[in-house]
Amino acid sequence: MRTVTSFLKKPQGLLVLSLVLVIFGSLFAGMFNTSFYSVKVKEIKFQADHGTLSGLLYMPKGAGADDKRPVIITTHGYLNTKEMQDAPAIEMSRRGYIVLALDMYDHGDSRWSAPIPVKDMFGTFWIYSQFDAAKYIYDQDFTKKDDKGNAYVAVSGHSMGGFSTLLSMYMDEMTALQTGHRMIYTGISVGADYSYAAAVAPQDQLQAAFGSRTVGMIAGKYDEFFFNKSDEEKTAAEKEIKGTVMRKDFAATISGKAFLGLAADAPRAETDKFTEVQSGDLMVDGKVVRPSQTGEHIMFTPNQTHPWNHFSPTTTGHLIDFYAHAFNGVTSPNQTNVNLGSGNQIWWAKEAFNFVALIGFFLMIVPLITLLLRLPLLRKAVSNEIATVSAAVSGKQKTIYWLAIAFSTLIPAILFPTLMDKSADGLNVLRIIALILLIASVLGAVIGFVLAGSKKNDYAASRRMKNMGVGSVLLAIVSLVMWIVFNYANKIVVTGTYFNEPTTNQIVYWALVSALIMILVTFAFHYFSKKDAGTRFSDYGISLNIGTIIASLVTAVLAIVIGYALLFAVQAIFGTDFRIWTFAVRTFEQAHFVTALRYAPLFLIYYFVSAVALNANTRGKRGGMFLAIVLNVGGLVLWMLAQYGKDFMTGVALYPTQALNGILLFALVPCLIIAAVYARKLFEKTNNVWLAAFVNTLLFTMVTVANTVLFWNLV
Repeated sequence: MRTVTSFLKKPQGLLVLSLVLVIFGSLFAGMFNTSFYSVKVKEIKFQADHGTLSGLLYMPKGAGADDKRPVIITTHGYLNTKEMQDAPAIEMSRRGYIVLALDMYDHGDSRWSAPIPVKDMFGTFWIYSQFDAAKYIYDQDFTKKDDKGNAYVAVSGHSMGGFSTLLSMYMDEMTALQTGHRMIYTGISVGADYSYAAAVAPQDQLQAAFGSRTVGMIAGKYDEFFFNKSDEEKTAAEKEIKGTVMRKDFAATISGKAFLGLAADAPRAETDKFTEVQSGDLMVDGKVVRPSQTGEHIMFTPNQTHPWNHFSPTTTGHLIDFYAHAFNGVTSPNQTNVNLGSGNQIWWAKEAFNFVALIGFFLMIVPLITLLLRLPLLRKAVSNEIATVSAAVSGKQKTIYWLAIAFSTLIPAILFPTLMDKSADGLNVLRIIALILLIASVLGAVIGFVLAGSKKNDYAASRRMKNMGVGSVLLAIVSLVMWIVFNYANKIVVTGTYFNEPTTNQIVYWALVSALIMILVTFAFHYFSKKDAGTRFSDYGISLNIGTIIASLVTAVLAIVIGYALLFAVQAIFGTDFRIWTFAVRTFEQAHFVTALRYAPLFLIYYFVSAVALNANTRGKRGGMFLAIVLNVGGLVLWMLAQYGKDFMTGVALYPTQALNGILLFALVPCLIIAAVYARKLFEKTNNVWLAAFVNTLLFTMVTVANTVLFWNLV
């Protein structure tokens, strides 16, 4: 036992452990993904009407041209990828259905083919993806159809995938008027109401297009975006709330009642129950093109937030129950597991082993780099040992230190809503603050240099005043840059042909401002306190040796290339990647790589400054690693707790307008936690910040870019 423990403390041992976790986790994740090899899972790509669509095709053993089956097309929402549909894909394929987990256009590995004007970028992928996929599935020889050519195909999607689901049934019905057959038999949306789909057709006509189909909706009571009351339904107090992050009850709204066939003045609709509903007449240009039909509708209202739907036995159980009812009597006789109860779920085990592999992947980076640094060409990445930045000594200094720590932790979180949205009112306040800092810094520089000249006979006092002057000049420069960044916010990292990921643009802007704040605090402490205490520039680990910088970059590139090579190998062998819920390290394509190169220089600013600040303030201190993590994400975690805690306790979130931004933190926070650990660990290996900055930049830029919407064809 002692020998094993000793081995694991060595980089070779830790590397072996990480590889064991990756292989072990991926092996078992692959087993559960394929329902113990009873389902073949393969990635497919096909040309569709608006570009190339990608998906994971789950084909149960025996299904095919000789044993046609009902097919379920399930897709994700804005920012996500096909892998986010693991739960329904695994559960329905193990019940014998053929499942296509679809990447919508410009998500994952799917690409829209035509140019996209920036103003129209949100009116592409969700409108057409699901119906284009349904047309492809209809033409496959494994898709079961009735004797009239109607296909037994279900469509389902989360969030914008839910809007795509609603529209696909509408488009299918319009097409069926010409062809005489339907390509879509049933559908259920998750986390989506009619609000976006109404841009194509009003709710009454979307429902008319449902016709005799069985249609479901899963409407979470704490959904951040949808299922809101209309303006005429809101109370005066509710109208005062600006935003949508609040408790909802869709079954009690006019829209929800209409979905279940009730009048606006009817009592709250009954949920979790299939109800016969008259679809209403389908109209085109004011004329009835198909009379009303009778179909079944059902609504589920779990106590969940929007992203929770992805990772929920409750929602997955609702989907299982829905499909069992909708496809009752039309499944293949060979679907021996079709009647498995909705409580019988294994998808969570696949996610658990994905998480094991994810841990192994991140655990691998430091020991891998430790071994790489032993190579002769890469040893230059290691600098000479340096002193720690001087610590506070007196009670007053300690108080100021902890106040600065609290400020540095909380300010990026407090400013998070303003910076992510580039809020005009918030930016106006920040401009004023930056201008005040600029004026104060200029005055400080003048006073410092004047007093330094007047105290030439007192070397110590003159030096302090000179430090004050130099520090004030640097603070003035940073304040000026901050003013420019706030004043020209709408021209910095904007969505277009170069920066083509809207949410990555938001994160980059927040990161740049956060970096400027860290620089401001670091300069202030250095020149007004630490420099007099003997701290030198080199103590911050900012080596200016060109050989060190190049060796650090090469080492970082090699480590990340090896890490991603392992990921690609795992996906090829086991069909899985590394993930937990919304946080994932997934494979990428050329478009992702080029996009990552565009964003990397901006992220490098943040991760470089972060590495400097974290090590300057936590190195050599007891509990330094924990303190580094707190500095990186403590404020953001508190923000999330306050946001969702208030939502669940009172029914209204702390920031009701922060729907998407709050969700982004579920993946951003883990990235920043790991980045803090790497910043500390790699500094310990090299005595400088370059390797940590390069590793964090390369790794987390790619993680960010590959896991969100990528508008490759913006004009």
